[in-house]
Amino acid sequence: MSIKEMISEHPSVGSDYNEQLAEAVKHAMYCAAICNSCADACNAESGDMSECIRKCMDCSDICQAVSTVAARRTHGNTVVIKSLLEACIIACKVCAEECAKHDNAHCKRCERMCRECMEDCTKALQGMVDAAV
Repeated sequence: MSIKEMISEHPSVGSDYNEQLAEAVKHAMYCAAICNSCADACNAESGDMSECIRKCMDCSDICQAVSTVAARRTHGNTVVIKSLLEACIIACKVCAEECAKHDNAHCKRCERMCRECMEDCTKALQGMVDAAV
């Protein structure tokens, strides 16, 4: 099952399918899970990882909001979707920068996912602006 296919099959989407937004939804879902897992792994690390935990948890919550709200296609609330994409770009940037400070596999993976999600959300936001959706 693919969230991108689910969005494209929605009766309200039709020919208005936005590949960039669907890709951002998909990666925001993944990013939410990875940030959540990274926060938990940071909790098991020795030393003070509280700042990384906080930034991962914030990023996870914002990514989850993007994946939930942007997947809804009935009466698309584009103002809110654009705002969430902007917030997600910031949260992913902040989380990636924090995770880059730590030399462990889970933070490196989280950093990569956040950067990918940030790129996808930027493309989706630009696509929405270009299309004047």
